[in-house]
Amino acid sequence: MPLSRIDDEDWALSSRRRWVAAALGAIVLPLRAQTSGYPRGPVKIIVPFPPGGPTDTIARLLSQQLQDAWGHPVLIEYKPGGGTVIGVDAVAKAAADGHVFGMVNSSFAVNPALRAQMPYRTPHDLAPITQIANLQLAWVARPDAPFNTLAELIAYAKKHPGKLVYGTPGAGSTTHLSMELLKHETGIDILHSPFKGSAPAHTELLGGRIDLVADPFLSIIPFVKAGRMKMIATLGPRKVRGYDFPIAADTLPNFIVNAMLGLVAPARTPKAVVHKIQGDIARILQAPQTMQQVEELGMEVVASTPEAYERFIAAEMLHWGRVVKEAHIQPE
Repeated sequence: MPLSRIDDEDWALSSRRRWVAAALGAIVLPLRAQTSGYPRGPVKIIVPFPPGGPTDTIARLLSQQLQDAWGHPVLIEYKPGGGTVIGVDAVAKAAADGHVFGMVNSSFAVNPALRAQMPYRTPHDLAPITQIANLQLAWVARPDAPFNTLAELIAYAKKHPGKLVYGTPGAGSTTHLSMELLKHETGIDILHSPFKGSAPAHTELLGGRIDLVADPFLSIIPFVKAGRMKMIATLGPRKVRGYDFPIAADTLPNFIVNAMLGLVAPARTPKAVVHKIQGDIARILQAPQTMQQVEELGMEVVASTPEAYERFIAAEMLHWGRVVKEAHIQPE
């Protein structure tokens, strides 16, 4: 090849690199400008449950560490009700400047299949920030319940149709659907009593007014350790780290129900701000001490990018839409 051709190619390659660098600089500078000085003041995290549940636990952990990182107050506002719809709708209608975002759980992907009317469109009216973690779910019973295992629960429910009542943190939650799947696969008849969060469901179980609760593991493990609730099964693909509780799949092969916790912002929140929030949260969650703390609560850290979380939500909506249809669960 003639030397002049090599020189030409080197020059062209060098020119392309300079052009790419300039183009990237033109993109990066506006992005930095969008996040310059962010946050400019107090930030609010909306939690669609009352205080005391698993979503609140993670929101508190994040709010304290984000406050330390950002140098501004990071406040928590509770907006329970409507199977998380009330709280998520408040996020969708908030100012899209990154100073308001909200916690969501799997109900975010389930509600469109379960509710005939929604005040916002999933996910069009919200910007996914990150999937924080996967949660292990669990079924627990009153300590004096006449069954100790999942097999015994199924046998008892078949002999006494309509007698048992189970509570959940709300209609449309994966905890709710986990029990509806159990009913669908085993033919048992048990009644659902939805509550506005985990804490009210716990109160009713501890008071003996309901028989079972389906809830995230981290929410019920203190009661199990204290002997105030009886573990029937956890619902993940494997046992919770550090514990030897049975999993539902030991009794019902391939019966696995996972849940998620994530963060969303109003739809028009600048992408640069969304990515900054995600990056700061990822650094918090991936710190070894925080990761161990989260795992001991029966969760697995994910800390996904906004784009990966958006794909995950789309897949979850398809999955739970099929579940609702196949289990003949009627929209509310």
